[in-house]
Amino acid sequence: MVLFLATLIDRVLGDPDWLWRRWPHPVVLFGVLIGAADRGLNRATFGFALRRALGVLAILLLLALAIAAGLAIQRLFAGFGWAGLVLEAVVASLFLARKSLGDHVLAVKRALEEGGLGPGRQAVSMIVGRDPEQLDEAGVCRAAIESLAENASDGVVAPWMALALFGLPGLLAYKMVNTADSMIGHRSKRHLAFGWGAARLDDLLNLVPARLTALLFAAVAALKPGQGAGARALKVAWRDAPSHRSPNAGWPEAAMAGALGLSLGGPRRYGALVVEAPCLGAEGRREAAPADIGAALRLFGFAMDALLLLSLGLLLVIALVRYI
Repeated sequence: MVLFLATLIDRVLGDPDWLWRRWPHPVVLFGVLIGAADRGLNRATFGFALRRALGVLAILLLLALAIAAGLAIQRLFAGFGWAGLVLEAVVASLFLARKSLGDHVLAVKRALEEGGLGPGRQAVSMIVGRDPEQLDEAGVCRAAIESLAENASDGVVAPWMALALFGLPGLLAYKMVNTADSMIGHRSKRHLAFGWGAARLDDLLNLVPARLTALLFAAVAALKPGQGAGARALKVAWRDAPSHRSPNAGWPEAAMAGALGLSLGGPRRYGALVVEAPCLGAEGRREAAPADIGAALRLFGFAMDALLLLSLGLLLVIALVRYI
């Protein structure tokens, strides 16, 4: 019941901006804890091996804290009957990002269509880390589509799976690790050692969700009659995903590229740093347009609706088993 309700709430309501302008989002609180661990344990005077060990210890402690918080919330709501299930579902929905992700990517499309390149760059800067001033319109469109595909996995499918398999404690644990990876998991001089544990654990937790997301994209693309988009999505994902710098992000991005007939990826600029990366779906079009963002959003929406149907199916199966 909690899984279905949380998925439905996230689809319909998402993250209300008016609420988070007044109160900190739970993920922000996770960030405060991760930042405190980083400042307290990741000291330049420590050697590489010690910083790596302390980073592993930090992520394990943060993971334990997240699981304990999930168990405490479950126990708190357990005495409220059906109302408790609804409250738990509301809390769980805060950690699913289907509607908010779609809204942010849609904002890029609308900015390009209504205001041109400048507003489009500003809108895409809200969802990507690369330098938007170096992007032309096609680059802005590709960046938005790539972000949509990657975050469909770690922002929606992975937390959904964590909730389905391990309940609220599993969901909070996943979000703690994923937040830590985004904060300290990159290969900067400061975090190469300390963030190693968070980065490797995040890679492990996303192995299955990333590939499931690619399959969902391919399945939805296959529903288009006579275009072969589903088979193309699978082909591009299988061929190109292993060449991505991430062991997971390449799968949904490559599947999206194949499904839309686009070429995604390629070199990216982060400030003064240029990161060389292979193209995903090199045979596809590089000249992406706002209409392609719309097509990506439709593909994403139908794929994420499949999770809602799966949630409903699981609920019906459980109800049937209990009835029998």
